[in-house]
Amino acid sequence: MRLVNLRNDKKIGDGQPSYIIAEIGINHNGSLDITKKLIDAAVECHCDAVKFQKRTPELCVPADQWEVMRDTPWGRMSYINYKRKTEFGMDEYSEIDSYCRKKGIDWFASCWDEPSVDFIEQFNPVLYKMASASLTDHSLIKKTKATGKPLMLSTGMSTINEIVEAVKVIGTDNLLIAHSTSSYPCPPEELNLRMINTLQEMYPETPIGYSGHETGLATTVVAVVIGACFVERHFTLDRAMWGSDHAASVEVPGMAKLVRDIRAAEVALGDGVKKVYESELGPLKRLRKYPIAQL
Repeated sequence: MRLVNLRNDKKIGDGQPSYIIAEIGINHNGSLDITKKLIDAAVECHCDAVKFQKRTPELCVPADQWEVMRDTPWGRMSYINYKRKTEFGMDEYSEIDSYCRKKGIDWFASCWDEPSVDFIEQFNPVLYKMASASLTDHSLIKKTKATGKPLMLSTGMSTINEIVEAVKVIGTDNLLIAHSTSSYPCPPEELNLRMINTLQEMYPETPIGYSGHETGLATTVVAVVIGACFVERHFTLDRAMWGSDHAASVEVPGMAKLVRDIRAAEVALGDGVKKVYESELGPLKRLRKYPIAQL
């Protein structure tokens, strides 16, 4: 049985509706106002959670990139100052935490370095996400696992052996694994959704989900139909906004449609037991030559 319990009595896994995550990530562009609009929109779309990314720029930006100049919405500046500009601190995350609680939506983050884990842990998130880029960072994995929170492992840009080694470090207790392909946007022929089933076979007691970076919606619905217990899509107010992730994100109307279609697909799957529905009895009487008792 694949099932992980969250602290708010929600469950992710077999027999539960797919847990739908709107990844705000860095699409807030350093603006708390944009962030709140995205949280509001995620609530209106009936998403289960919003997710952010937390970095310590001095640790995550290679030293040889610090002084590379970039054109940004705030003018031309060094890359390290740009990354500092887009990184939220205590004031912003305190407001995010309060706002999400008020709106009744879960929030959590991908922490890209160990100090960021300590920072986010102050807010007692429902779980943590290990970004695909961090799958081989075993020290960071151990640090995040030590919080005792459920850990979602994304597997983009990774080999099977790297996934196996990461799972050995984490252990399967309170683990969720997300199939992913780390190209932005990802072409359909590289989505490889059957990896969801491969991971289910490899880890039969672990909830397996999907983190998608494609431009369409249908393939994410397919991921749920073939067994994804949770799905994550990048979320934006406008795909034309400045920033690296907006183009591979879902806008608000698209997210509303995605959630609607996922929920419809879940209901449509049924229980696999053949039955004659009451709604069929009228057509049966009109169209069948033989009464049902003789079938």
